[in-house]
Amino acid sequence: MHPAISVIFFTVTSGAGFGFMAMIGAGAPLPQGLAAAFFIPLLAGGLAVAGLVSSTFHLGHPERALKAFSQWRSSWLSREGVMAVVTLCLFGLYTLIWMTTGVRVLWLGLIVAVGSLLTVYTTAMIYAQLKTVPHWHTVLTPLCYLGFSLACGHLLATGLGTSDNPGTAGMAVFAIAAAWALKLAWWNRAAVTTLAASGSTPETATGLGAVGKVRLLERPHTGENYLTREMVHVVGRKHAARLRRIAVLLGAAVPLVLALAVWAFALSPLWLVLAFAAMLAGLFVERWLFFAEAEHAVSLYYGGGRS
Repeated sequence: MHPAISVIFFTVTSGAGFGFMAMIGAGAPLPQGLAAAFFIPLLAGGLAVAGLVSSTFHLGHPERALKAFSQWRSSWLSREGVMAVVTLCLFGLYTLIWMTTGVRVLWLGLIVAVGSLLTVYTTAMIYAQLKTVPHWHTVLTPLCYLGFSLACGHLLATGLGTSDNPGTAGMAVFAIAAAWALKLAWWNRAAVTTLAASGSTPETATGLGAVGKVRLLERPHTGENYLTREMVHVVGRKHAARLRRIAVLLGAAVPLVLALAVWAFALSPLWLVLAFAAMLAGLFVERWLFFAEAEHAVSLYYGGGRS
């Protein structure tokens, strides 16, 4: 699949934003006062909204984005849009009450937290539902999205929070490790989940399997079309392996070291904000690979599917 920058930015930043919103709503210890009640939700909402807005740039007609909301009965994309709007509105009400009264309403915050996680889940299901992309079609896909969202949210909430309990940094260590354990399981599954392994071959795609092996003699056109541009992308194994190491280094190793240092040596929690920035950078690389390495069944019509 073509790794569109707008979609990568959308899935990473909105996931981090909704994860932070979930932690805020769940009652994570945070500074009090009007400034905190304004700027902390602004950061969470800003990340979420920036990601959602960036996703519209991948649409052929961004001006028609509002039409996506009408298909919520059958489309995970539409469900995501509905959940995002509802959650952001509830979060806005939660923030307004916090700003005007200084009180963080727990029951409303818990609804926001659930809505945030459901929004991330619907985002992941846009990809996990696709049987035509075997790498994505697994329960591990939404689990990875949720794991990374919660890990990012926990790092921000703890880094900006007021808790003097070093155990919160220990929980950050667990959240990061758990998220990347899920991703490693996802990668291990992807290594053996090719189109051929799922039963999709050029023979099944063309219906000519009874005749014999099918091979591409000549492409149907000399230039690119929408399918080859968006659905067919090839990334070299050495290149992918190098990018995986970068993703793990930035997204897992650096945040883990920083969280362990805060936990073991009672350092300032602000170090976890740096850990969040490193993890976000690593996730941009991880998400690029998520799209670039995915094999879509349509590639079978263009000579793919023999790996």
